[in-house]
Amino acid sequence: MISTYRALFVRGFQQLEPLSLLCLRLAVAKVFWDSGVTKWNGFFDFNTAKFDLFLYEFFCPKPPRAGALQLCDPNTLEYTQGSFTVTAVKGLAVLAGVVEIVLPVLLVVGLLSRLSALGLFGMTIFIQLAVFPSWEHWWNPAVWWAVILLLLITRGPGSWSLDHLLRLEGPSRR
Repeated sequence: MISTYRALFVRGFQQLEPLSLLCLRLAVAKVFWDSGVTKWNGFFDFNTAKFDLFLYEFFCPKPPRAGALQLCDPNTLEYTQGSFTVTAVKGLAVLAGVVEIVLPVLLVVGLLSRLSALGLFGMTIFIQLAVFPSWEHWWNPAVWWAVILLLLITRGPGSWSLDHLLRLEGPSRR
């Protein structure tokens, strides 16, 4: 009975692993890619309207979100124009735009997959803790991104990846 179960289900379903890992890579890559492309008007042409999203919606929302990182003056909900904080937030916006394009592309093709998943996992945790620190945001959508990314970090991209083709994942475990 046990050997039949193993033959049918354990060994049989192991053949689905490469497809499953590819689907997970595609699913999480799409989320971040879709967010990333909104930050660009074209190739190397950052959408500067997104600066306001980062400055006011993310780091100085009105009304303030409990527990969120607030970088503006809490009394006036304004920034000192030209300050280091404004420059840093604008830099974060551009960095997020680059990361949300580059890392999903790497995940889709399966190149440096664990590192890409780790970068997106870090971004997910930062968003959760600093921008939207609520249980509602954690349970939907952040936990789904985190679980997929943790699986890709721990399991790797699977055999349908450039990492596997280039032997970056080392010898096969099977």
